[in-house]
Amino acid sequence: MLFIKRIMAPRIQLAKAAWRWVETVKPEEIKQEHIELAYRVNLPACKRGTCRRNCKGNPNCLVGIGEQAWLGEIDENAFHNIDDPNSERRDKNTFVGLTNLGATCYVNTFLQVWFHNLELRRRLYQCHNSRAQEHNIESDYEPQSICEHLQYLFALLQNSNRKYIDPSGLVKALGLDTGQQQDAQEFSKLFLSLLEDTLSKQKNPNLQNVIQRQFCGQFSYVTVCNQCGRSSALPSRFYELELNIQGHKNLTECVTEFLKEENLDGDNRYYCESCQGKQNATRRIKLHSLPPTLNLQLMRFVFDRQTGHKKKLNTFISFPEQLDMGPFLEGNQDQNCVYELSAVLIHRGISAYSGHYIAHVKDARTGDWYKFNDEEIEKMEGKKLQLGIEEDIAETVKSQTRKPKCSKGYHCSRNAYMLVYKVQEAETSDSSRNIVEVPAFLQRLVDQDNHKFEEWCSEMADMRKQSVDKGKAKHEEVKELYELLPAMDGGPYEFIPLEWLKKWLDDSTATKEIDNSLFLCCHNKLHPDKVGDSKRVSLQAAELLYKRYGGGPRLDNSSMCRVCVGQRCRVLRLKNQLNEDYKEVSNLIKRTLSGEGYWVGKASLRSWRQLALEQLEEDEHETKHSNGQTNGQGPHTNNSKELSEVNEDEMRTFNEDIVCSHGNLSIAETERKLVSSEVWTKLRAYFPKAPEFTQNQESCQQCLTLEQEEKDNEAVSKMMALDQKNQLLNLFHEKNRPILTKWPQDTDVLYIVPLYFVDEWKKFIRRPTKSSPVSNVGNALLLCPHGGFMFTYDSLINGDAQHVALLWPSEWEVISRLFIVDQPISIHCFKQTTPSGPTAEYTTQPDLCWECREGFLFQQQRDLREYTQATIYIRKVVEDKMMMKEVAPEMNASSSEAEEEKEDQPKMDGEKDPDFSQSQDSAKRLKLNDNSIAKLAVAAPVSNSTKLGGIRRSTRHRKLRGEKALIVSANQTLKELKIQIMHAFSVAPFDQNLSINGKCLTDDSATLGSLGVIPESIICLKADEPIADYAAMDDVYQVRMPEEGFKGTGLLGH
Repeated sequence: MLFIKRIMAPRIQLAKAAWRWVETVKPEEIKQEHIELAYRVNLPACKRGTCRRNCKGNPNCLVGIGEQAWLGEIDENAFHNIDDPNSERRDKNTFVGLTNLGATCYVNTFLQVWFHNLELRRRLYQCHNSRAQEHNIESDYEPQSICEHLQYLFALLQNSNRKYIDPSGLVKALGLDTGQQQDAQEFSKLFLSLLEDTLSKQKNPNLQNVIQRQFCGQFSYVTVCNQCGRSSALPSRFYELELNIQGHKNLTECVTEFLKEENLDGDNRYYCESCQGKQNATRRIKLHSLPPTLNLQLMRFVFDRQTGHKKKLNTFISFPEQLDMGPFLEGNQDQNCVYELSAVLIHRGISAYSGHYIAHVKDARTGDWYKFNDEEIEKMEGKKLQLGIEEDIAETVKSQTRKPKCSKGYHCSRNAYMLVYKVQEAETSDSSRNIVEVPAFLQRLVDQDNHKFEEWCSEMADMRKQSVDKGKAKHEEVKELYELLPAMDGGPYEFIPLEWLKKWLDDSTATKEIDNSLFLCCHNKLHPDKVGDSKRVSLQAAELLYKRYGGGPRLDNSSMCRVCVGQRCRVLRLKNQLNEDYKEVSNLIKRTLSGEGYWVGKASLRSWRQLALEQLEEDEHETKHSNGQTNGQGPHTNNSKELSEVNEDEMRTFNEDIVCSHGNLSIAETERKLVSSEVWTKLRAYFPKAPEFTQNQESCQQCLTLEQEEKDNEAVSKMMALDQKNQLLNLFHEKNRPILTKWPQDTDVLYIVPLYFVDEWKKFIRRPTKSSPVSNVGNALLLCPHGGFMFTYDSLINGDAQHVALLWPSEWEVISRLFIVDQPISIHCFKQTTPSGPTAEYTTQPDLCWECREGFLFQQQRDLREYTQATIYIRKVVEDKMMMKEVAPEMNASSSEAEEEKEDQPKMDGEKDPDFSQSQDSAKRLKLNDNSIAKLAVAAPVSNSTKLGGIRRSTRHRKLRGEKALIVSANQTLKELKIQIMHAFSVAPFDQNLSINGKCLTDDSATLGSLGVIPESIICLKADEPIADYAAMDDVYQVRMPEEGFKGTGLLGH
């Protein structure tokens, strides 16, 4: 046995150490001990605690493969990921929460407040509900009306065993969008109105006016004429008092302002019937009666005229636990006017468009305060309201204010948006008034839901138990087998994949059967390179694993591949020998050739060492398993049949530079060199499949024939190009060209051909040996399917001329003779003398096809109106001048475009600038192709800056400094565009003044298509001074689509 160092080396060093013996051992001298070295069978096993992680290069290291989690005592909770179902169970003497369905926290807070209104709950339970009374408990109960939903929801909130319930039935019945947060105050008003209307249809008269009796009070608007003293009163009902909080510190100030006297003068004067005319007057609100439940809406969410959006007032307001409304009440002094605080609704967040709603509610039975936060319910310590963290939210930098001190019996809040007060009742020994029993027909439904919940709890508990039992069994299995895994010295063993062992020890994945197929070499044995990814285990452990999990093929000590080891030995020895052979070949090439020689490509000869090294490295890994075959082979002397099977596609590299396309010796003699047979023998050892050509090998006859034909063809092409150029010299050099706007005097007809034809012909003239000669004029490209011409004289002088070339009659005669003409196209000028002076009329032959022309114009306009995902440019303007005075093209502009910048200097307002006067003439050009009959016409004309007969300028838009491109669609509104501009330029929509072609864009609801914004348009942006209100800016960022509130929901009768 060879001696192996006991020090563990890194994986690469282990791999090198396994093959170090090849330096002294030839392939034919390999013995079993060398094979065991290659497979690292005798490396010492690692002990626990010595390795931080598994030694992947050592098949005997069984440490750090996941066994740590199983050795020792394990808490049974580690065997499952199922939460205790009892955590979903309602705690004793607490309330039930409501699930937040996305953005429905505002609904949940009001439902909890209304549930704690005992009188409202009692009356709702009394509502007739035949559907619930006749329901078969074997099926799920599905309420229909709002009363039915609220009945069932309140019954569950009262007697459910669940910690929280799902209000999706009610939310769906109301048609609310669960992903969009709405105005909580508006929801409260609309829902109570809907409930009032629903209850008014009940047969029981005691239920018809429940909402009025609970929430409705009365006041009147009293107006007094200053002239005659006449007083008029307009009585009205209210369900809540909307109190302005801006500029106030406490609730008393808010109520006082609500009732204060208002002067009616100027344009707002009052028409007095006694005086029979408009007079100055005073108006105030008089409270006459108050409801048992007094809802006070604190108007935190107000409309900001400056920004055009809602904003939140984050100012502190103090309010008492006990509120005396007596001083504010007119007459009716017998009414009890002392109220106690029963609920505070909170909005967390500084923006009107985002945040979170919660409610602090007082239990009417015990007097305890609870915080209702969707699913979570927290009982406050003691008997006092504690707003706590609800006031510690993030604030805007500009609005940080210190919380004022509150007197005893008062509370301060900057987030309370609704206060609920209940009239103080005289103490009585009758406790029944605070007890609301769930009626039997509803309790039956609650019991049904509780039964389903208990079944679910039982099912979850069983699943937990099964997982625990399975985990304990796996624990015992691992403890038993892990001790048996290490193979004993000299004992039988097998190889098992390391990844399979890791997954076996990872309880989170299902253990599959053992798969060794990817570890096999082409001889169906264990590949030497795969030994680092496998572990050597005892035969006893392998037997148990295969018995329990199955799989295969099994790899025992006879599975080490002698052939693969021999091949690797040969390759490694040649790699070591490569440098010596390279020096020897370099010296031999310099000697004078004597005797028979061989042709070698000069490129191959220059890089043969690198090619050989790459080939050897490839050969070193070629025996890796790949579809059960071995790809390629290395250099050899006495190779077996398996080693001689080479994939030629992999080997064909060396000497291929002198192989022609026909597989023969290349005719390029300058690219090859003669070498001696001694040099060729050494090269052949590294490239056994390289093409071989002896000194007497003839060059490819096919290539010689083709070469001569190519030379003859090039000569003909040169002669043809020279002849055509001489006959059409002015056309080639673009000299003396006819111009439509200045019709030549000496002819009344000009001919038209596609510009594409002229461009292709010029390419051939310039490079006759590299380009194909042009044979066909291809005038069909300019005609419609009916054979009619697609352009008019006016359209040609206004931009369409970019698609065509004009020819003199003499040039047309030459072209007709040299090329195939499918259809002549000409334009004729008929000059006449009239009393008003000479006139000219222009016609084309063929005639214009008006039907196709109009169809094209209609389609062009339609495309401009109905585009999607098009690019427009926003150009920022400063002080009525464009901010880019020194216009510089962007860094990615081409050099030709940079030269054109001299012509593109931006104009000040008032000057004519093509970029600011774009119309339909600025759409994109289309490429010409053989299938595009009349497609030239479909391409819109170029801008007015195109000069007829002159140099065509680039039509691609060049972005200027300070200009940004946006992707828009025609059906997008101007408001949505402003939101995009806000993110691009950090300019709020209300600070944006947009214009296009001098026309201001002001209608935020209009679409871009209707405003004349087309692809490639340039919109000028002038920004007003920004408003230094960060909270307002935050509100604007929240706005994405126009606010529609509760439009389309059941709250508005839809």
